[in-house]
Amino acid sequence: MKEKTVRVIKIGREALYEFLYENMISEEETLLQVSATEVMNHFAMDWERGEFIFMAHKAEDADGELIPLPKEIQPETLLKVLPETAESLLERGKVYRDYSFEELKELCGENEDNEDNDGK
Repeated sequence: MKEKTVRVIKIGREALYEFLYENMISEEETLLQVSATEVMNHFAMDWERGEFIFMAHKAEDADGELIPLPKEIQPETLLKVLPETAESLLERGKVYRDYSFEELKELCGENEDNEDNDGK
């Protein structure tokens, strides 16, 4: 690179989202301690709050049947109710937290109930 030269990349919202998601995919084995070939991923972004959620769950049961994420579990809702799991993804150690499908369904349901009551 030449002296007194600044090399710049500027990207928009969609490219930023894509970059973040693709980096999470490429690092999920390290960050989530899972095999990328054995999980399904779900994600959402709240641009106003500057928060991103990335989730992985086992893709198949013992019989090889797909395990879908229950429809009651909405990543957009979980963004509002779950605490941050780490201050930095560059930290050493565990940066994730495990939740059962039932726990997440309950959290999503409670948030819907609160939104319904707030609107009355």
